[in-house]
Amino acid sequence: MKRRSKYLGFVVAAIIIVIILIVAGTYNSFISKQEKVKLQWNEVQNAYQRRLDLIPNLVNVVKGISGYESSVLTDIAKARSNAQALVNSSLTTQNIQEQLTTQNNVAIAANRVIATIEKYPDLKGTQSYKDLQIQLEGTERRIKVARQDFNLAIADYNQYVRSFPQNIIANIFGFHAKEGFRADEGSENVKEIKF
Repeated sequence: MKRRSKYLGFVVAAIIIVIILIVAGTYNSFISKQEKVKLQWNEVQNAYQRRLDLIPNLVNVVKGISGYESSVLTDIAKARSNAQALVNSSLTTQNIQEQLTTQNNVAIAANRVIATIEKYPDLKGTQSYKDLQIQLEGTERRIKVARQDFNLAIADYNQYVRSFPQNIIANIFGFHAKEGFRADEGSENVKEIKF
């Protein structure tokens, strides 16, 4: 009888150790996936900041021409200021959508500036405009890739949170599904600066 209870004690202890190891491993996987989401969010923020840093150069190119439309420059300055206020905001569904909206407004305003530039072929042919155009096009690609990578990280995280048995551990430790970028109602694509 003593041997049996000793054997049962080892089995119970082994089962408890296995459960602890599974819970710890799953918890650590949640942390790893959550950090990947944060990293990808930071990449989106970096791409947005790069866009915002290039906007003053675009404005300066337009200021160099005579007869520019001051309302266009006012609009882009306001859009940039609004977007700048949200850069480095925390990772919440509301902030993601607010950033999407403000960045769309920046792109729309920048597109108006570019349309103004199109009216001036001499300006359009300058080296400074060509260089800026290349930088802005690259930045738009970076934003698109950063958003896509962010949404992939969110999808991976959400799949893990919702899968069994991880969903039990997720509920115990407060890990919840997250939302990524989604298009505004009625829009098929996110706005980007177009040349």
